[in-house]
Amino acid sequence: MGIQDYDMTTKVEEFILEMQKKTCAVLSRLDGTEFSYDYWKRQEGGYGITRVLEGGSVFEKACVNVSIIEGKLRANTVAKRKGLKLEDGVEYKFKASGISISIHPNNPFAPSGHSNYRYFELFTSDNKPVVYWFGGGADLNPSYVIDEDALFFHAVHKKTCDKYDPRYYPAFKKWCDEYFYLPNRREHRGIGGIFFDDLDDKPAEKLFLFMQDCSNAFLYSYIPILSRRVNTPFLKRHKQWQLVRRSRYVEFNLCFDRGTKFGLSTSVRTESILSSLPLNCVFHYNYFPQEGSLEAFTLDVLRSPRDWL
Repeated sequence: MGIQDYDMTTKVEEFILEMQKKTCAVLSRLDGTEFSYDYWKRQEGGYGITRVLEGGSVFEKACVNVSIIEGKLRANTVAKRKGLKLEDGVEYKFKASGISISIHPNNPFAPSGHSNYRYFELFTSDNKPVVYWFGGGADLNPSYVIDEDALFFHAVHKKTCDKYDPRYYPAFKKWCDEYFYLPNRREHRGIGGIFFDDLDDKPAEKLFLFMQDCSNAFLYSYIPILSRRVNTPFLKRHKQWQLVRRSRYVEFNLCFDRGTKFGLSTSVRTESILSSLPLNCVFHYNYFPQEGSLEAFTLDVLRSPRDWL
């Protein structure tokens, strides 16, 4: 795909900053608690805004983070992913802009939710553009799988994908199932959604619109689910299972998530990178749910991804 002749990074930056404000406002109204505001600068170039809500009435923890960073990369860092023919040993510059949302409700029957959308550009040392791509996705991470919620979440994202390309949803749904997977446990982090990376198969303006619609699709799908489940009565054992599932969320992010590894390797603030983790989780030794229980049903689903639509 050819390089655009306008500053897409600026357009993405403006959108994700507005999306951050919108998302924090929606979640704050639901909880009655305000997000913290932490603006930081990166020494190598760029900045970020980390916004976190902790210990609320609805949310144990929620974070809505924006980062707009730039720096230098060696050719082989990117060439392997994109099949590019770049000069060996040459230093290239990059710009990366993104928004990341992670939500962990207090109620065990209200699922955690995650959304992340980003834009990447690569330049030569004399500022000649080389390549760009979009990436991101959204997934639902319930402690208790409820078919109605999973169907709705996937339906909203399929409708959004179909608007741009009927091939997107089946491909990105499969990619999501494969990505958010803990191979050491042979189970998935949640019931999936969509995930894509290195996307440059359409003009940048078209993909930017797709990114915007997907970002909104997460709120349009997640908030109604949250509203349905947030006041569901629960017992101590339900809360205990939620903490077990939260540990899987932590395990995936720290051991397998490519975005976490990229962020830490490019010297972005550790506090911001790890703010997506839940406030509480447990790691029981050799823990298995009781056969025939709701917990066992959920684990069965997480071990064998479904085609929800």
